[in-house]
Amino acid sequence: MPLPRYLAELSQQIRDHARSFGLDFFEVIFEMLPYDAINMVAAYGGFPTRYPHWRFGMEYQELSRGYAYGLQKIYEMVINNDPCYAYLLEGNSLVDQKLVMAHVYAHCDFFKNNLFFAHTNRKMMDDMANHATRVRRLAARLGTEAVESFIDCCLSLENLIDLHAPHIRRRPEPAEAEADTDDDELPAEDEVPRLPVKRRYLDPFVNPAEFIERQKKKQQREKKDAARPAALRERDVLGFLLERAPLKRWQRDLLSIVREEAYYFAPQGQTKIMNEGWASFWHSTIMTHRMLNDAEVIDFADHHSSTMGVRPGRINPYKLGLELLRYIEDKWNRGRFGKEYEECADLEKKRRWDKHLNRGREKIFEVRRVHNDVTFIDEYLDQEFFEKQRLFAYDHNPQSGDWEISSRDFKVVKQKLLFSLTNFGQPVIEVVDDNHLNRGELLLVHRHQGLDLKLDWAQATMEALYRLWSRPVLVRTISAEKHTLLRYDGKDHTSETVGASDGLGHK
Repeated sequence: MPLPRYLAELSQQIRDHARSFGLDFFEVIFEMLPYDAINMVAAYGGFPTRYPHWRFGMEYQELSRGYAYGLQKIYEMVINNDPCYAYLLEGNSLVDQKLVMAHVYAHCDFFKNNLFFAHTNRKMMDDMANHATRVRRLAARLGTEAVESFIDCCLSLENLIDLHAPHIRRRPEPAEAEADTDDDELPAEDEVPRLPVKRRYLDPFVNPAEFIERQKKKQQREKKDAARPAALRERDVLGFLLERAPLKRWQRDLLSIVREEAYYFAPQGQTKIMNEGWASFWHSTIMTHRMLNDAEVIDFADHHSSTMGVRPGRINPYKLGLELLRYIEDKWNRGRFGKEYEECADLEKKRRWDKHLNRGREKIFEVRRVHNDVTFIDEYLDQEFFEKQRLFAYDHNPQSGDWEISSRDFKVVKQKLLFSLTNFGQPVIEVVDDNHLNRGELLLVHRHQGLDLKLDWAQATMEALYRLWSRPVLVRTISAEKHTLLRYDGKDHTSETVGASDGLGHK
């Protein structure tokens, strides 16, 4: 339901304040929902029009129990769309509603301006409804069990996409490349390229017979290389399966829906720390500078601090993102960067360093535009921030059952944090051969980065791949420091130790 009048007026005030600070966002449509409705929307990933599936019902059940037992509470949800849709929880205090609306406007600014969201579908609310219609029609024609079972299989593979594909053209597109070229300007098929000359009589001197012969041989080699099948390196496994797997039309339709939604949600996973940090930075700025009255300060401080709280065994993206943005703003305000600052050996002088540049606000807007979590952490989380925040790495001790500090070394902690963020902390898998050993088997490679595959998860993934590929599936990985080839033939899982270059079909 729409906002009551007093909240609608407050949302307009907060919108104006947000724009006065330089935030730029799509139109935001707020709706007020009771706790059971907001739990339902959250279970559907923020889209109440999404296709039906039992997994969303399970998530709704978990959210409802968490709310009933007082373990969790959803204050707001905001959708990357144009216009943006935001849902507020009915019954929140006025301070909470103002805080949440300021938080929402900052999220919407991030969605609109961060480069990793530039390729996302801004009409996804409509497309989700279209996806639901297609799924329901297939369920009515083929049966709910068949459709849901196949969606289960696709969802178990939804992380096997190329996160960088929207920003990098992996495959050549000759039709587009040739469209800008005049056919008359192209050399004849067998014509040898020559160096240009201003006068024809100079041609024998500029392009002697030996040079022409070398050019002919080079042209023949290039033709031979072009005739060879190119080495397959496909990180977008779902896209590869859409093109090559022996699927029925309805199966291809469902797989395309899962893949499209996976690409839509991917930037949110890539920018979780930055996005929540940015929203927290601006809700605290707008509230403390413009929207709080004296009677609300304590409540705001209490609710804001609970959001920033750190729990054992997990990273709080709100806290880390907010503190790092504030650190960057302070550094660029005081000029604490560059060669002169880095080479200063006087610790007291560095502590008091202040060139009054006042470029911090400009800098964080630049950071918001061009970075994702990995580049954000890699670029700006330095030794000084590490020591100031007293960061450390922790691991679970299976003997005591407790989380324990494993390292306070800056490089170790930062590397572990970056590993947990790269590809969402999940293994990088690529298709390298769709006709392995000329038997139609699908060969994938795990790009090992120091972490072994979880064998049970790998086997479950191979079973899902087999269902789509209909032929044996192999995965080459490193397990216990040995090159290993995993294989699933539809009945049994096997593994064998191979050489460093074996199992790929080429050396």
